Amino acid sequence: MIKLGIPSKGRLMEDTFAWFAARGVTLARTGSDREYAAEVSGVDDVSLVLLSAGEIPREMAAGRIHLGVTGTDMVREKIPLWSEKVTPVAEMGFGHADLIIAVPNFWSDVETVDDLDAAAAAFRKEHGFRLRIATKYHRLVREYLQHHGVADYQLVDSQGATEGTVANLTAEAVADITSTGATLEANHLRMLSDGPILASQATLFVSKSADWADCDLSGFLEVLGLENTDIR
Repeated sequence: MIKLGIPSKGRLMEDTFAWFAARGVTLARTGSDREYAAEVSGVDDVSLVLLSAGEIPREMAAGRIHLGVTGTDMVREKIPLWSEKVTPVAEMGFGHADLIIAVPNFWSDVETVDDLDAAAAAFRKEHGFRLRIATKYHRLVREYLQHHGVADYQLVDSQGATEGTVANLTAEAVADITSTGATLEANHLRMLSDGPILASQATLFVSKSADWADCDLSGFLEVLGLENTDIR
């Protein structure tokens, strides 16, 4: 039995249901909104597992589910050496969001990552501690800043309203997911002009760690119109 993990609630779940339905596979909850029972019709030997978007990468990496729908950002943030554990099968065309670095509007001389590097060095010299960047995406942000040679910073964890940390004086800059930029604007922040760290969207992934013995992956992909997908 192939185990397919999808987001358990909200717009991501609804859009995932619609994406599969358009390909002849019906996914449905079978209990109340507080229950996690679900069913699949239109294809044989596939069971549905409802999880949070953040749990899906972990379950795929551990091999406890065979396929999962989650954001590219979640996979790359939560799975070390992610390409050795999962393979993207299809970008699904929804859940678009960019992981960006944003600074206060009044930092008029900070437009690029290189400018941020210079500002961080000056900040440490003046204040005696490293410039703080609030984020939920430690791995992705650290790798990006290391690649660009930025050194004088520290990442501070934010699991709440990241954009509010600058106003609350718990960070000097932020790195977060944005889709429209409206929240950044409301908090008097703007993204660096280099563009996003990562452009993310909902994606169907296949686990390389799962036990595929007696599971007909090719048959399932054929039903979805993805029979020519290379999953190596």
